[in-house]
Amino acid sequence: MKSFVIMADASCDLTEELLKKYDIQLIPGHIRLPDKTEHLSYPTWDLFTREQFYTDLKKHPNEFSTSPANVEEFSRAFEEVLKNGKDLLLLTISSGISGAFGFATTAAKQVMEKYPGRKICVVDSLRFGPGHGLMTIHAAQLRNDGKDLLSVETYLNENKNRYHQAGWLDDLSFVAKKGRITHPKAFLGMLAGVKPIGEFDYNGLTTVLGKVKGTKTTYSVLMRYIEETIENPEEQTIYIAQTNRLPQAEEYKKMIEQRFSPKEVVIHDVHPLCGVNVGPGLMAAYYVGKPISSDLSVERGIFEKAVAEVNS
Repeated sequence: MKSFVIMADASCDLTEELLKKYDIQLIPGHIRLPDKTEHLSYPTWDLFTREQFYTDLKKHPNEFSTSPANVEEFSRAFEEVLKNGKDLLLLTISSGISGAFGFATTAAKQVMEKYPGRKICVVDSLRFGPGHGLMTIHAAQLRNDGKDLLSVETYLNENKNRYHQAGWLDDLSFVAKKGRITHPKAFLGMLAGVKPIGEFDYNGLTTVLGKVKGTKTTYSVLMRYIEETIENPEEQTIYIAQTNRLPQAEEYKKMIEQRFSPKEVVIHDVHPLCGVNVGPGLMAAYYVGKPISSDLSVERGIFEKAVAEVNS
């Protein structure tokens, strides 16, 4: 029997298969469609196909919106766990882009007052999508290794800045509108074929490290960037997220497998809850590596060196 329950909000983008494999519970968010209907949103394609969703999103970007579970919804989910005599660890999407962490923290305080012998730990992942999901899977693996609730919480808080994103987002308009990226204006309106390369930052957003011209050159730069930032790749499962960029993700997967020989490389769809705010242009890898510097100066240096070497 598991020593405590692990839960994540649906922005972790973990599929039903992964949730079952790692015994993780999910709290859905909400999505509002152009027809003004609102639905609970899970990491599935139950409302539309991937192609249909991203086609419609590109046509009507301002007519889709999302919101996290509210305090009442978090409270109900928490109470269901605590009344059965279990403690709980919840990982939320980055507080830099969502109110989920605040709602969950409020709910946890309310529910623990009703069950004073029980404990709820709420962790702000400072990540989103597969970065959030990868961290949640690692929490479950630590639990399976016998770590207790507070040990796992401490590990996550001390190591969240080791979770990297290495890839591109070739249409920044969506993340710029939603405030998901820092300093986007300098990179908007770029020429076709120019790839902005993004990395997670200390504020729970994505920061553009720079831009690369041409897909082939961009792949080479990304390989060098990963090489300089990853740790023990042979011991990792690396996740690749894509929002309607499946052929590019498959090419990236082959390169990562050949270069780093990880345990596994898994390609993930980005489902609607995150996809509304990311748009159709994401293709990025998520992995654990060296701590990310507070101002991204180290990462910018690695990126700039990689670009110079590839272009030399």
